[in-house]
Amino acid sequence: MLFFLFRRLMQGLAVMSVISLISFSIQDNLGDPLREMVGQSVSEAERQALRQEMGLNDPFLVQYGRFMSRAVRGDLGTSYFFKEPALKVIMAKLPATLELVFGATLLIVLISVPSGVYCAIRPRSWLTRVILGVSILGISIPVFLTAIFCIFFFSIELGWLPSYGRGELVSVFGLWESGYFTKDGILHLVLPCFALASIMLPLFIRLIRSEMVEALHTEYVKFAKAKGLKKARVYFVHALKNTMLPVLTVGGVQIGTMVAYTILTESVFQWPGMGFLFLEAVHRVDTPLIVAYLIVVGGIFVIVNTLVDVLYGLINPTVNLARPAQ
Repeated sequence: MLFFLFRRLMQGLAVMSVISLISFSIQDNLGDPLREMVGQSVSEAERQALRQEMGLNDPFLVQYGRFMSRAVRGDLGTSYFFKEPALKVIMAKLPATLELVFGATLLIVLISVPSGVYCAIRPRSWLTRVILGVSILGISIPVFLTAIFCIFFFSIELGWLPSYGRGELVSVFGLWESGYFTKDGILHLVLPCFALASIMLPLFIRLIRSEMVEALHTEYVKFAKAKGLKKARVYFVHALKNTMLPVLTVGGVQIGTMVAYTILTESVFQWPGMGFLFLEAVHRVDTPLIVAYLIVVGGIFVIVNTLVDVLYGLINPTVNLARPAQ
C-alpha cells in the first residue's frame, strides 16, 4: 500500500506539473490584463512600464520558472481584481462548490441505485421503460437547459423553490459557512443540485442496470436463490455488492468531472462558487486567478482518483495495489 501511495504521489506530481504548464501557457491568449486593471486613460508608456514591473515582458520560460518557484511554496499568484492571493480567493469559494457536488452526488446515489436495480430485476415493466426513456432524455439535454427549465417551472410558474443564491448560511466549526443546516439553505440547494446531478444520473442508472443484469446471471446469485434466501438479500447484498466496483471506478472520475461542470450550474443559478468565480476571472482577464482555478481543479481530480483506487483495493481484496501493472 505504501509503495502504491508513493507511486501515485509521483504520478500526481507529474500530472500537476503538466496541468500547471498548460494553464500557464494559455494565459497570454486570454487578453491583456492591463486593460482591465488600468482602463483606457493610461498612456502607452505607462502601460509598458507597468508590464515591465509585473514581469509580463519576460520570456515565457522565465515567467513559468518564477511561477513554479512560488507555486511549490503554495503561492499561485495574486489576483489582479481582488488584490489577494489567488489561492485564498479560490479556497473561500470552494465550500460552496463542494456543497453542490455533495448534494448532486447524494441525489445520484439515492436515485440511480434503486432505479438501476429495479430496471434489472423488472426489465419488462412499464416503469422500467419510463426510467430508461427519461434517462435517454436526460443524456440528450445540456445541463444549462435543465437548469433553465427548473427555474422556469419550479421557481417562476409554481413558486416552490428559490432560483438563485445560497440562502441562509450558518458557520460550521468556524471553518466555513454552509446552507445544509438551515431550511432556507436547503431550499436554495435543491434546484442547482438536481441540475448538476442530471448530467451523471442517466449514466449511473444505465451502468448499474447493465452490471446488475450481468450479476443476476452469475452462479453465486443462482446458488443464493437456490438456498432460499430472501430476494431482497440476493439483490441488494449478493448481486449489488459486486456491481459496485465498476460503478465506484466510474463514479470517482465523474465526481471530479462534476467539479468542472459546476461552471454552468453556478452561472445559471448565480451560485457564488469556484465556477462562477472562474467565469468572472475570464471576463476580467484575471490570469493568476484563472491559472490557480485550473490547478486546483486538476488537484481535485488527482486526489479523487487516488482515493478511488485505494477504496477499490479495500473493497476488492483480490486487487494488489502494490503490484505494478504487467
